[in-house]
Amino acid sequence: MSDWADLADEELIASSQVGSKEAFGELVRRYRERIQATVYRFCSDPHLAEDIAQETFIKIWRNLPRFRAGNFRSWMYRIAINTAIDFARRARPTVDIEDLPLATPGDDPESAVLHIERAQAIRRAVLRLPPHSRAALILREYEGLSYKEIAAALDIPLGTVMSRLNYARNHLQADLAPLLEEAHASTNH
Repeated sequence: MSDWADLADEELIASSQVGSKEAFGELVRRYRERIQATVYRFCSDPHLAEDIAQETFIKIWRNLPRFRAGNFRSWMYRIAINTAIDFARRARPTVDIEDLPLATPGDDPESAVLHIERAQAIRRAVLRLPPHSRAALILREYEGLSYKEIAAALDIPLGTVMSRLNYARNHLQADLAPLLEEAHASTNH
């Protein structure tokens, strides 16, 4: 077929599903700018947006044989958004609550007070999380459950567990940023 541009998305998808790289190339041409613009809104970095868009289309190509009739654009955007979230997650270091440098009981009275204040700040930040995210975080960070165990415990899909944990960790990191900076500064002195 010489003129892929004249075909509807459905025809291009069907041809791509049986291995036509030319048909898939036309889908990429049609949606590349939209996907890139969407992921740019997540990362605000044009070069990173290009990388994420490229990774998105690789995932689409790999998963296309399993795509069943439905809303292709929604499916494609879901892959793009999840890929952008994955990139953001890898780029941003996370700090486990347990890793915060807190005072030990044998420290001086001032350190003991700081320890209590930090523990209370962490507790308040955890309590400010939405209940679903809080539950997932507590089961993971305090109870040590695996993602699969959390999914079973909360009766939610594994992806939802990851999503809720990511949300909780990101909000805790933002909420506790002053505490983290203070703790880091005190360990460097």
